[in-house]
Amino acid sequence: MVAVPSPLSPLDITNLAKRVPGGRLLFSDLALRLAPGEIIAIMGESGVGKSTLLNLIAGLDQADAGRIEIDGIDLAALDDDARTGLRRDKIGFVFQAFHILPHLTLAQNVALPLILARRRETQALAEATAMLDQVGLTGRGGDFPAQVSGGEMQRIALARALVHRPALVLADEPTGNLDPQTADVVLTLLCERLRASGAASVIVTHSERAAAAADRVLTLTAQGLVAHGT
Repeated sequence: MVAVPSPLSPLDITNLAKRVPGGRLLFSDLALRLAPGEIIAIMGESGVGKSTLLNLIAGLDQADAGRIEIDGIDLAALDDDARTGLRRDKIGFVFQAFHILPHLTLAQNVALPLILARRRETQALAEATAMLDQVGLTGRGGDFPAQVSGGEMQRIALARALVHRPALVLADEPTGNLDPQTADVVLTLLCERLRASGAASVIVTHSERAAAAADRVLTLTAQGLVAHGT
């Protein structure tokens, strides 16, 4: 019987270490492996390095030691242009502050990852409009960000993060700017759309409610990631 190779992990981290300027160690010996489609939440005290870890995974910062692979690709083997291409093709981002461009329509904002990947504009806008439908914003593609609420802004950010079908979505406090009721709605939608897309995700959050929606919850410490509550 022929053995079937296991699928590539969308994120595989081994022995990661990072120091901040001045030499203080943020964390060391950090290891993490995600299964395709798995959603994990990372919690931890302020200043422990959660956002830094996301920057390392995205290739926006460099570790002092260790290895990060995205969909089987070693970040350390890539130059700046190749890392930019990997972010464009393999990773989606959801931020606490939304980062929606005010001078573009909602459809144009969502289409940005496709346009950056040199997709034809008409096709990119059509796919963006379909993705807006999936996050409950049917018929709103021609609106501008000033016309939508905070919860709707995060829906737009989610649509933009998923429109190019990334292997991995990185979410940094995705409900941090929302009231509790809106946060619950957006969180439910986030997990639904992630599972429907098959993308794996790392969600950094201070919210126990947000973390509870994940498949696994981990706490970032100076010694790396540990099961939450230990």
